[in-house]
Amino acid sequence: MDYLKPILALILILLLLGSFGLSFGSRGDWRSASRESAGIAPNPGETSDAVLHVYGADAWGWRGWFAIHTWIAAKRSNEDYYTLYDVVGWRGYYGQAVLGINRDIPDRHWYGARPRLLKAHQGPQVDALIDAVDAAARAYPWRQTYQAFPGPNSNTFTAWVARQVPELGLDLPLSAIGSGYADRTD
Repeated sequence: MDYLKPILALILILLLLGSFGLSFGSRGDWRSASRESAGIAPNPGETSDAVLHVYGADAWGWRGWFAIHTWIAAKRSNEDYYTLYDVVGWRGYYGQAVLGINRDIPDRHWYGARPRLLKAHQGPQVDALIDAVDAAARAYPWRQTYQAFPGPNSNTFTAWVARQVPELGLDLPLSAIGSGYADRTD
């Protein structure tokens, strides 16, 4: 157990430094960081297939050293756009729900961090899976609440959807900090 003391001390120091606005380890200023497509998702104008992807990318700033941000992107058969399902804490600063369900680029960089594909489903049978994910997302119990640790946060949302839709077959990595918070309610 003594080996945990230096690790916990380092985490505490990083949290304190982060609370003072220091963003070492980040990819520059968040306002100018890349939000471009990583080119992972099929072009919606070139495929009629339904597509359901779960992405993760390093969290912003020093948090990215050990944590990821996750989201879900879906395109139903014959649609020419993707719908993104994600939770972002700063939406709450402006009185909005932290849960967003919007048309957007599915595989965009998370403020400079290239996303990784955590789970992929594609084909005509995926429409029913997308419907289940959509229903679960709309029933998410913490639509207005965000807390980086222990949750609820973006990873809580993705984990909660995965619990509601087991056929998604999603196992989030340990770096999806806050995913365990989804176990607090059904």
